[in-house]
Amino acid sequence: MARNKEFDEKVVLKKAMELFWKQGYEKTSMQDLVNHMGIHRRSIYDTFGDKYSLFLASLKSYEVFVAEELTKIISNSSTVKIAIRKIFEYVVNLAELEIFPAGCFAINTAVELSLLDKDIQHLTTKMFNDTEELFNKLLKEGQNKGELKNDLNTQVTAQFLHNNLIGLRVLVKTNYTKKELESIIDLILKVLE
Repeated sequence: MARNKEFDEKVVLKKAMELFWKQGYEKTSMQDLVNHMGIHRRSIYDTFGDKYSLFLASLKSYEVFVAEELTKIISNSSTVKIAIRKIFEYVVNLAELEIFPAGCFAINTAVELSLLDKDIQHLTTKMFNDTEELFNKLLKEGQNKGELKNDLNTQVTAQFLHNNLIGLRVLVKTNYTKKELESIIDLILKVLE
């Protein structure tokens, strides 16, 4: 007779995501995962497969987490410009709260593994493309509402914003002050004037 799981898959997957986010794939051992997730090694294998499969599941879970957070930010913003500013500020504020590891799990993964693994490269590229498309849609919406100039190239501007968002996610892992990061955001967003 099969035994019922004594853990919530979403909870332990979130723990795995946080550990991989903090340490990366190579520096995270199965024993690290057992200790951090609080479940037996056999349970990890039975539920998620090997370390690589768990890593992919963690990265996909991160993708959903980020999409949900960005959707909340956008839906709680009165204008497109405010939504875009809040996305950038979210990166700075999240790092300051130290709830999650500083920076971005997708960026860390792309740097560590995308040149070595085609599946990882595909997944991280998709995540980056999705963020660019989100910015592109926001910019088009801003044009339609008259908030942004009609001659603004939304695709190129979306790429510019995303590139700067990546840069900001790296800077929050350094000793830049919040004030310095906010000044950088102000300069980035001048492109929308």
